Amino acid sequence: MKKLKLRAREINRLGFTDSDLVSFIIHHVHPHFITAEKQKVLKILKELQNDPDQYREDPVFGVIAGKLQAGGKQGASGKFPGEATREDRVIHIRKLEKQGQACEIYGRELIEKQALEQMETAMMLPITLQGALMADAHSGYGLPIGGVLATQNAVIPYGVGMDIGCRMCLTVYNLPPVFIENNKQKLKKILLDHTRFGRDEFPGKKEHEIFERKEFKEIPLLRDMKDKAYHQLGTSGHGNHFVDIGIVRAFTDSRETGLQKGEYFGILSHSGSRHFGASIAHHYTRIAKDQCRLPKSAVNLAWLDLDTEEGLEYWMAMNLAGDYSAANHQVIHFKLSAALSEKPFATIENHHNFAWKERLADGTVVIVHRKGATPATTSSFGIIPGSMTTPAFIIKGKGNPESLNSASHGAGRMMSRSEARRRFTDKTLGEMLDKAGVELIGGGTDEAPGAYKDICKIMEYQKDLVETIGIFEPKIVRMSKD
Repeated sequence: MKKLKLRAREINRLGFTDSDLVSFIIHHVHPHFITAEKQKVLKILKELQNDPDQYREDPVFGVIAGKLQAGGKQGASGKFPGEATREDRVIHIRKLEKQGQACEIYGRELIEKQALEQMETAMMLPITLQGALMADAHSGYGLPIGGVLATQNAVIPYGVGMDIGCRMCLTVYNLPPVFIENNKQKLKKILLDHTRFGRDEFPGKKEHEIFERKEFKEIPLLRDMKDKAYHQLGTSGHGNHFVDIGIVRAFTDSRETGLQKGEYFGILSHSGSRHFGASIAHHYTRIAKDQCRLPKSAVNLAWLDLDTEEGLEYWMAMNLAGDYSAANHQVIHFKLSAALSEKPFATIENHHNFAWKERLADGTVVIVHRKGATPATTSSFGIIPGSMTTPAFIIKGKGNPESLNSASHGAGRMMSRSEARRRFTDKTLGEMLDKAGVELIGGGTDEAPGAYKDICKIMEYQKDLVETIGIFEPKIVRMSKD
């Protein structure tokens, strides 16, 4: 059955010219009349505009009638008294804040105050049903990094994050660990020749089925970004993105992943959707902020209702960006495998900046945002990395409902990049690398191991969330220099 889609311009034509009230009408009416005929709903709204009093006791439209009657006729500014001022909207949100929902916090003592406050604010949103905060959490835009939020029929672009579909990918080869030591110079050259970071791109023709997706034709924003996405395919970003060569130690046999107990040569990458995902996040956050007026403390948590055209469009764009990120890793590992003249016998990968439609323990369908968090259902396998000198953990989820079937996405930063640059020098970074037996190509002091929390301690806090089935020990690390 076709779902109701109200448009702001349609409501404007009925005589509602205040943007705040129009936005409220759309978000308030949709859930109650999702399968109703649009003309029927518009007819009621027209009658309500002409005579609010006749709908004063209506369980749905009574709220709108009350808002109209409270302000009488719209003034010259097009605003309703009590509706348009920032102060009144803040008071309204603060009243809602007292209705906070359940939020499980893992490793609270490791988490900075600002991240805790950001999560608390997210829990106060009227769309929030449940949340969780991982031990690697630190502050971010909107939802903190390491934050998990279940919402009702709404998606928060900054709850997904800037790097949509940021992802881990591990390929495992039937080669012994000694292969690394015996071929170190060759492997370093392969990484230099076949990986690109930051603004560096591969020249020449690229082909991939991702560019045949209909979303590139149907959504103007994506159509305009297709050329940039094309050129960045198979590359990694700045910051903590990497491509590492190292040793895989599998602790148990795993039929699902193909791993068998033993030690192997492996390649681990961390990257996302590049400029493509960031542009989507910026664009739809601006739209969400226009439609969803929130106080300053919560402004970056503006959401899009999934029953609206804009919400559905973001959902399509987000999924395409996630698939683009997966394609990115696919190309990276294909190039490296070809250069090695080897084929991997096992691949393990996962998103950790995304939103999924899932069910809570009571069966309620929700949108689960994992911003810097790893899916950890009973059928999930993934990678939780540490730093350039510490292991990444290969995990299987335990499906814990208290964490919304989630786990951390890494060790988590203990300090900002600027603080790390002040605290660590090239010499101290070199000493850390030498001690761990790791060679670094690119990278900088902002990514020094000391800038991160202890990954082993992080894993201790989530023993009830994931099972460790193996580790990856980095030996040659490739990162962006800046």
